[in-house]
Amino acid sequence: MAESFPMNGGDGTYSYTNNSQFQKQGFDLAIGMIKEAITEKLDTEITGTFQIVDFGCSVGPNTLFAMENMIEAVKNKCILQGLDSKNMEFQVSFNDHTENDFNTLFASLPLDRQYHAAGVPGSFYRRLFPRASINLAYSSYALQWLSKMPDEVSDRKSMAWNEGKIHYNGSPREVVDAYANQFEKDMGVFISARAEEILSGGLMILIMPGIPESAAHLPYSAGVLFNFLESSLMDLAIEGIIDKAEIDAFNLPIYFPTDEEMRKVIEKNGCFSIEMIEFANPKSPVNGSLDADSWIMHLRAGMDGIFTKYFGYDVTEKMFNKTLSKSEEISHFLQSGHFNSTQLFVVLKRK
Repeated sequence: MAESFPMNGGDGTYSYTNNSQFQKQGFDLAIGMIKEAITEKLDTEITGTFQIVDFGCSVGPNTLFAMENMIEAVKNKCILQGLDSKNMEFQVSFNDHTENDFNTLFASLPLDRQYHAAGVPGSFYRRLFPRASINLAYSSYALQWLSKMPDEVSDRKSMAWNEGKIHYNGSPREVVDAYANQFEKDMGVFISARAEEILSGGLMILIMPGIPESAAHLPYSAGVLFNFLESSLMDLAIEGIIDKAEIDAFNLPIYFPTDEEMRKVIEKNGCFSIEMIEFANPKSPVNGSLDADSWIMHLRAGMDGIFTKYFGYDVTEKMFNKTLSKSEEISHFLQSGHFNSTQLFVVLKRK
């Protein structure tokens, strides 16, 4: 059973709704490639009912923007093929964990939307839809979340015990391998489930943070930002607010795959042709809208749930406040040129 750590719901200060600009920039960077893929690669029949699914939709507004753009791309493909899109009906299914704030998501649906909307709760690390029912599958900034923390990294008897750390960034090779193995298992399950659900000729478009094979797991990756949360937790342990053993038992279930790791899982499954695997760098937060304080808010919107589950609300609040006090250090890191956030863009076609 996959663990559930939904993004912060609602529309408050720490909500994902108000702190997901970086993910939006990632979609903006990929929108041209998405439209091109739909125009050139989509081979399902585009008449009648056309189903699009966002796996890991969260609460918006990014998923709503993405769905509207994809529908427009499908309609434009109809025009190019001389088809009348007026006879089409679009079904958009929004998927996320059962604990996701679907109420906020559906409250923000535009009244003039050009699709029927449905929520499909449940982990995407299993089957969720009938066989051959999806024309276009999409997932953005969700698949970096593993189904669970790798067991070995919190086991004192394991060579992969990740003592004093909350992520594999800067950890021994055994820890990195434990994360990589968990990613391979999870992605294998995800690809297999989607292979049953997507129509022949249908597309799956994936956007997620990744790392080129040539720079795999180097310490200047985006994972370095987790080190600031880690150091704040260790500060609390030194102050006696939490026990260090609690930190030793906790690891973020987040992994940034390489292009070759993705290719390996896809080819092992054998049900999809790889139409595109490319890297791009989302807009730098230094030159964009995300300064150090905004980055911390961004992390909190996505990780409040998991930290609160393991450490409780009070410790989580203190941890993020500690991290805010390190804004100057974080700003120096972001501006040093060592920050490297790389986005992996994947287009797959169901054979």
